[in-house]
Amino acid sequence: MAYQIPEKLKKLQAYEPVTEVYKVRLDANESFIDLPDEIRKEVLEAISQVEFNRYPDPEAKELCQCFGEFFQVDSRLLTAGNGSDELISLIVQNFLEPGQTMLTVSPDFSMYGFYAQAAGAKVEILDKQDMVLCAEDMIQKARETGAELIIFSNPCNPTALKLERQDILQIVAQTDALVVVDEAYMDFSEGSVLDEIENYGNLIVLKTCSKAFGMAAIRLGFAAANEEITRILKAAKSPYNVNSLTQAAGCAVLKHREYLQECTEKIKESVGELYAGLKALKEKKQQIRKLYPTSTNFVYVDIKAGETVFEGLKKAGISVRFMKGYLRICAGSQRENQEILQSLENLLQ
Repeated sequence: MAYQIPEKLKKLQAYEPVTEVYKVRLDANESFIDLPDEIRKEVLEAISQVEFNRYPDPEAKELCQCFGEFFQVDSRLLTAGNGSDELISLIVQNFLEPGQTMLTVSPDFSMYGFYAQAAGAKVEILDKQDMVLCAEDMIQKARETGAELIIFSNPCNPTALKLERQDILQIVAQTDALVVVDEAYMDFSEGSVLDEIENYGNLIVLKTCSKAFGMAAIRLGFAAANEEITRILKAAKSPYNVNSLTQAAGCAVLKHREYLQECTEKIKESVGELYAGLKALKEKKQQIRKLYPTSTNFVYVDIKAGETVFEGLKKAGISVRFMKGYLRICAGSQRENQEILQSLENLLQ
């Protein structure tokens, strides 16, 4: 009998990031701030000390120590990953048996469902009412579906809306599932549950260095959980999942607390300017149906004929994300924000 591709793989669709060249890139929620020369020199110096013929530290101890000091969390409760994506895949594939149920929400980060499908898990979706996630609805849905794992982003990608801290803890306390809270954008807001990981046996918090800290190029994320879950994550991951170059660069940058805090504030100022500009544009242009408040480094906009606008922006050399009728626009530099606002004004005649 000829080999047959497993059914769980036949419908997989590859994630398709933007690969074309645009003069303004506001599609990937990256930081618009690159490393200054003095810190770049420190990174290069750290990399120059790497023994290229040796495998990396399998537990990335120094890196976890630097991250733990920044966020005031015990480094023993951290698992470093090749970006948050690797950690999501690791959690879904190891904490779910084939056929078990993962609960997520819609809209949210598409890769949650992708990894669950690849693991042969069943995916249940809670549709948000007017994009707002309700803790009681999540708890009820988890009980109805018998979900073994719940995962969602907070603040949410792509809506930029946030569930309050007490609501997150209510979900963790009142469900029997493992709850994974992806805090990729929490640096721009308040209400993290990172300090609660030792108080619950079913909570994992994911963090990233790709957004506020501007380290998307080195692919670095962390999972924070209690000792037992952390032990399992470290046993289940591949032995040398975070390479020595990333570990060296990450340590060098994370030691600059003031710089990283300044970057975060600059990005928050930028998204405030972008939001204000879009709000003013909404008052003049009826095509902008709704502008959602933001707790992230991007804004989420409901625009009539959104795909046409999206294509028009591409022709103007500006890349954003088009998501089922909505535009997700990352905050950029002052020049980039001005360019997209002007282009939108021209397109929405």
